[in-house]
Amino acid sequence: MQGKYHVMPINMTLLCLTACICQSLYAETGSTEPVLLPTIKIEATRTDTAWLQTPASVYRIDQKNNDNNLEVNLSETLKGVPGLQLNNRENYAQDLQISMRGFGARSTFGVRGIRLYVDGIPATMPDGQGQTSNIDLSSLDHVEILGGPFSALYGNSSGGTILTSTKQGQGKDSIEVGYSGGSHQKSRADIILQGGAEKASEPSYVVSSSYFDTDGYRDHSAARKVLSNAKLTWDLEDGSKVNWIVNHVDINADDPQGLTRAQWKENPKQQVPFLRQFDVRKEINQTQTGLTWSKPINDQHELYGMVYAGHREVTQYQSIPKGVASPDLGLDDNGNPQSSTSQMNPRHAGGVIDFSRDYYGTDLRWTGKDLLPNTRFTAGLAFDYMDEDRQGYENFNANNQFGVKGDLRRDEQNILWNLDPYLQASWDFMPNWTLDSGLRYSNVHYESNDHYIVTGNGDDSGKTDYDKVLPSVALSWKINPDLNAYASYAKGFETPTFTEMAYSANEGMNFNLTAASSDNYELGLKSTNSLGHFTAAIFQSKTKDDIVSAGTIDGRATYKNADKTLREGVELSWNKNLWQDLKAEASYSFIDATFDAAIPASTVQKGTKIPGIAKNQAFAALRWQPETGFNAGVDVRYMDKIYVDDANTDTAPSYTTVSANVGYIWKNDDWKVRSFARVDNLFDRNYVGSVIVNDGNGRFFEPADGLNWSAGLSLSKAF
Repeated sequence: MQGKYHVMPINMTLLCLTACICQSLYAETGSTEPVLLPTIKIEATRTDTAWLQTPASVYRIDQKNNDNNLEVNLSETLKGVPGLQLNNRENYAQDLQISMRGFGARSTFGVRGIRLYVDGIPATMPDGQGQTSNIDLSSLDHVEILGGPFSALYGNSSGGTILTSTKQGQGKDSIEVGYSGGSHQKSRADIILQGGAEKASEPSYVVSSSYFDTDGYRDHSAARKVLSNAKLTWDLEDGSKVNWIVNHVDINADDPQGLTRAQWKENPKQQVPFLRQFDVRKEINQTQTGLTWSKPINDQHELYGMVYAGHREVTQYQSIPKGVASPDLGLDDNGNPQSSTSQMNPRHAGGVIDFSRDYYGTDLRWTGKDLLPNTRFTAGLAFDYMDEDRQGYENFNANNQFGVKGDLRRDEQNILWNLDPYLQASWDFMPNWTLDSGLRYSNVHYESNDHYIVTGNGDDSGKTDYDKVLPSVALSWKINPDLNAYASYAKGFETPTFTEMAYSANEGMNFNLTAASSDNYELGLKSTNSLGHFTAAIFQSKTKDDIVSAGTIDGRATYKNADKTLREGVELSWNKNLWQDLKAEASYSFIDATFDAAIPASTVQKGTKIPGIAKNQAFAALRWQPETGFNAGVDVRYMDKIYVDDANTDTAPSYTTVSANVGYIWKNDDWKVRSFARVDNLFDRNYVGSVIVNDGNGRFFEPADGLNWSAGLSLSKAF
């Protein structure tokens, strides 16, 4: 408790100091002519409010401000967002490492604890597993990042929410073709077709397709990615709007895996020699489609509907050794036969993961405005369903050749679904005071039907349910037209994923895992005036039954619940148009994430740091960005050290990187030419880009690229 009461007064002092500064800045500029700053509408909270009046830590990033990039990874766009830790693994087989205020940091692959949406369609399954691979940066319009208590509006595993939106076709029909390349034989070609609608019965459209390949920064890290995205939009005469989205992604990527500290220092580009024989890699194929519809019935009532469906196939070859059978191990100290190791264990699922997944869902809601004076109500129902046919195979054949699909070792059908009703209300109960509240009943249902039942491997079928009522409330105060303060609270909820439930220390799936629940508090301040946009927030999250590693048992990763964890921190941001087309931005994040109670039968004590989380992050950028002509930018990123495991045995060191870019845009009637060149890690810093949290082999470190470059050219023509 001593640490708690030591941190919070400091955080409160920082918030009060920021409030005083913002008040002072406003007072100094109050006598001058009003400065008209653009109104930023926020969609993430469903409250139809401007950014300044939204009682939450929410940020909007426009993709047009991030054109001087290869446009392959979301990490190129989401820079400097307070509270968001986004690390590029330099590994296209695993996806980015994303956490928000420490939630999701435990993930060793994919995304956990963060809800992802693409054009309103979930990219996160009902159990909290998500991926960013189908986000098309070529046709991206903007991204909204919602952190803090209000994320609970999205239900399970919403420690933060990231919502991406595709552009809507506008103006004349046009075609754009582009090519870019860079270090490590990076090559990307794309084509974009787009056009607006002349009649309400006709759709505007954006169709984008790209091909990317690379040899990779590290040994055995080559990748190929084909991504296509199409969006058709109808703005109908009755005021309703329909979006139809189709998306397809195909990825083939080698996996270099992690390194020990000694191996990283020796040669960060290497793959561990022992692992080469396994040819570790992943193949992903996914197609999905969705439809969104909104219709204002009159001035008071509005309806919204979303339906989607998709199919995903993944085959992943892992580096699991064949192992040794029990007779070869002899007897233990008690005279009993020792257990088989690795894949010779009869209960092992093999070294090849192969699954086919169908998923679909809907979200329906009604919004009522001014049914009571100065109120807004929303009522909705979200349904999501996933049916997965999963197999596991040995990664060797009869000739002991590895990296191939061998005998079947796992065969099961996994079913997940949720049906979440939710309510929201907003009430302007006084001229400058607003009360926002929400309530969601989040429930997730798991069922696994085991079809692989042989001697030594019994029936692991089973099912379980998790549910939680998630209330949220926020009180906001409009101090003056340019300054807003708020306080918010929400209950959070995070279930284990099917992957984390796959194994237990005993028999069958680990249905004993409990869902984590959290109490989340936030105090925030926002200001917009002649000196720019400012935000400041302090937060605290108290979590019970956090899901943590239970170690590796006979080659199988297992998980358990920690009693209590605590996350506290401060977030600050500022951005400003300094002069003409010169823009500046800066942000800072502090988070103290600890285990708030010891974990029995482990080395984790109260006060031990939660791994995978940087205590301090800072970002600053300066951009010259006119509509046409020469443009340029430079940014600096600082990341604090990161602990690699629950026991805090080692850290990935802190680092600072600098990136710079230049470009030129030429327009003439219906023609447009855009070019760019950029250098990342300008000073060739040798650092660890991400860590594999609690890796059982001690290979925690995923090295980042050194000094690297990219350049590109695109040509567009309107008709």
